[in-house]
Amino acid sequence: MFKGSWVALITPMVGNGEVDYDSLKRLVDFHLQNDTDGLVIMGTTGEAATVSFAEQLQVIKAVCQQVNGRIGVIAGNGANATAEAVERTKALSLLPIDGFLTVTPFYNKPMQKGMVLHFNAVAAATSKPVLLYNVPGRTGVDLLPETVAELAKTANIVGIKEATGSMQRLAELTQLCPPDFMLLSGDDASACEFMLKGGHGVISVTANVAPKQMALLCRAAMSGDTALAEKTDHALQALHHDLFIEANPIPSKWALQKMGLITSDVMRLPLTQLEPIHGAVIEQALAKAGIAL
Repeated sequence: MFKGSWVALITPMVGNGEVDYDSLKRLVDFHLQNDTDGLVIMGTTGEAATVSFAEQLQVIKAVCQQVNGRIGVIAGNGANATAEAVERTKALSLLPIDGFLTVTPFYNKPMQKGMVLHFNAVAAATSKPVLLYNVPGRTGVDLLPETVAELAKTANIVGIKEATGSMQRLAELTQLCPPDFMLLSGDDASACEFMLKGGHGVISVTANVAPKQMALLCRAAMSGDTALAEKTDHALQALHHDLFIEANPIPSKWALQKMGLITSDVMRLPLTQLEPIHGAVIEQALAKAGIAL
């Protein structure tokens, strides 16, 4: 059920950073109407690091009510303390979500053994499926393929969002993990190649602004239509790169405001709004993708 195009959804905000539920509703409708397979709520792109857990519960509950089972909903439940991740998991399990995205414990730099114990503790706290999330560039720690294979033995650890962008890493995971273990790209720029080489989908930042195109890309790649997948991806490559011209999700919020989908590109400190000099770059990337402002 975790195959295809999943959006790492932004959290719209107004004023001094209050969650904008009207814009959130528009965003969810946008994805319901544009072939997105599922929503990942309160991950990195959703600014989970600066949104209180009480607010996170409210946002996820609102999304679940609106979606009402029409597409999948995954909740971010990561924390750098195992006890906190377990408590978050227990609370979120009471909501009608389809699973969890659990990032590697950040900042602490645990050993591989510590991460096995961490993820297994999270998995034991819920009956819902758990996706591992490996993003060394943000967390300072790398979940190695051998460790992932060990964790894949846990019944409800069902896949990984692998954000290294390495095809060698994909090959190692494919070799070591069971065939039904979900391999999802967490790197838009290499997601097409990832899927053409056997990956099952992507959790995408680009899908925030180009959901229909990302859905088409995923379906083409996973059906083996290399020509269509690469043609679709070529038009999106500028977006894949330029949506990271500043820290994610700064550029995505700017683009979504320009598209009229959110009221404001406000975010919480220490993130700040897009520098004006970068606006033209993102406009050009949107134009290359066929997205009108």
